[in-house]
Formats: sequence, C-alpha cells, structure tokens
Amino acid sequence: MEILKGIEILSSCLLIKRKSLVISDLHMGYEEALNKHGVLIPRSQFKETEAKLNEIFKQTGKIETIIINGDLKHEFSAISEQEWSETLKVFDILQKHCKKIILVKGNHDTFLGPIAKKRGLEIKDYYCLEDICILHGEKIIQNLDVSKAKILIIGHEHPAISLREGMKQETYKCFLFGTWKKQKLIVMPSFLPIIEGSDIKGGEILSPYLIQNLDNFEVFILGDKVYKFGKLKNIQ
Repeated sequence: MEILKGIEILSSCLLIKRKSLVISDLHMGYEEALNKHGVLIPRSQFKETEAKLNEIFKQTGKIETIIINGDLKHEFSAISEQEWSETLKVFDILQKHCKKIILVKGNHDTFLGPIAKKRGLEIKDYYCLEDICILHGEKIIQNLDVSKAKILIIGHEHPAISLREGMKQETYKCFLFGTWKKQKLIVMPSFLPIIEGSDIKGGEILSPYLIQNLDNFEVFILGDKVYKFGKLKNIQ
C-alpha cells in the first residue's frame, strides 16, 4: 500500500520509488539487555529478523540503497556480545541485496561506530533522497537540507495501536502519517519483531516531532496485510 505517491509500506519498512528501502529500530541485542536485567526470554530475535528480511527481499529483489533509520543496536553505553555478532550478520544479509547501506544515527547508536567500521559503513545524522529526508526523530534537526525537504521520515517512536473487541484487546504495529509544521511526516514502527511498540493513543510521546495534536494523523495498521484505519481520533 502506498502511504504517499512513490512511498510504499512493505512489512514494517518503507520502499521509496522501488529503489530505496528504509528500515527503522532493529534494536539488535535487545534480548541480551533484558537478560542482564533478569528477564529471561528465548533468543529468537536474530532468526525472526533474518526471516522477515528475507521475505521482504523476495518482494523487492536487489535494490539500490538500504537506509537503517536509527537504533540498529540496543545498548546505550557499550557494545554487547550479541550486538557485535548479530549486527555484523545483519550487515552481511543486507549487503547481498543492495548496492549501498546508509546508517542514520539513533539515540541507541552511541557505540555503533566500531561495528560499522568492520563493514566500511559511515554513520550520518540524516539522509536525504531528493525531497525526502530520513532522520531518526529523537531530536529536531535544524539545517537547510532538512528544512527544505517536503517529506520527513522518522522512527524512534515505535508507534502501535491497541484495538478492542469486547473484552479482548490486541496491539499492532502501525505507521502514522501527518504533518510537522509545513512538512509531511511519516512515522515508522520498529522493525524489532519481538515487541509491538507503544500505544500511540495512551503512551508517553517520545519524539519532539509528535509533541502536537495527533488527532488528524492517518493510521496504517500492520496485520496480515496493511490496513488504512483513517484518522487517529476516530479509532476507539
């Protein structure tokens, strides 16, 4: 489904003009971080990430550019063993399916540099494709490149939506589409397969781009396919 002309929702990613794939918030190493805090869960993150990527590439074939829009790794203050191993494996998967990888820095990527260097990759604060600017979204970036873009694409928020049917409630990842000042704004869900994210209707807002009235933002829910659910204010 196209969220805007030339910008297509594909799983929890965005495919731009059939040439560039944007992926946000993989949070590799999330399970090890939980384990360190006494939360023991089976380590399925990499297998699920790999399977999800392979399904996407079956649909896209080889593409020009893959942009990781921040928070590729999870730990703030170090590089965990899981992050070293699995992030490099992710790079190797991606490099088989594209000509170029762009890493946009997220707030969790404070120590990403040594891992990126292993594969000769650079880390950027943002990346622009013609009139589209891709940035993580944890802070407002004010410069000419970003301000002249017609469309901003951010991650960071991990938007999800909870739907009720009687006593039953389920939470789904979702995309949001609205505006920030005079620019169109697309908010991506996390790629992280083992959690859905934060309910945009009831949770704390993380991105300064979303500290505004969100009632008129359009919601695209990810289920067995993409569902356009209309405006956020109309979702109960």
